[in-house]
Amino acid sequence: MRVLLQRVSRAEVRIRPEGSQDKSRIVGRIASGYVILVGVAPTDTMTEARWMTEKIATLRLFPDDQGRMNHDVREYGGALLVVSQFTLYADAQRGRRPGFSDAAPPEMAEQLYGQFVALLREQQLEVQTGEFGATMEVELVNDGPVTIWLERDPIG
Repeated sequence: MRVLLQRVSRAEVRIRPEGSQDKSRIVGRIASGYVILVGVAPTDTMTEARWMTEKIATLRLFPDDQGRMNHDVREYGGALLVVSQFTLYADAQRGRRPGFSDAAPPEMAEQLYGQFVALLREQQLEVQTGEFGATMEVELVNDGPVTIWLERDPIG
């Protein structure tokens, strides 16, 4: 499982109906917190999802009174905007078009993504999401900037 976590002062995700000129609709919006882009591998299980949610909930990336990163997202009163992102498993080593064979099949990825979101909510965190499999527009203001790459291999 791979996560790209960005500390933000605000963020939202919108979906525009495919092939339509209609206005996009907001499906998730947060003030301060994290934007979490999530990629799932075919070998991922609930073990990786649990590890990742514990890590996200307890990372101390928010400032204390002295400006040091000493508070986790819950202590800071932040929220999460979680977006599925199979392209985190892109392989662009050969050619000019990336391959995505390292990403889990959509049915499996959607199930584990849903379980991942549920586990975050069990941590008493406010969680907003994108829409799995949709083409989304993610708008955010990176705060810091603070961007962290998290990865949990099933064997590690």
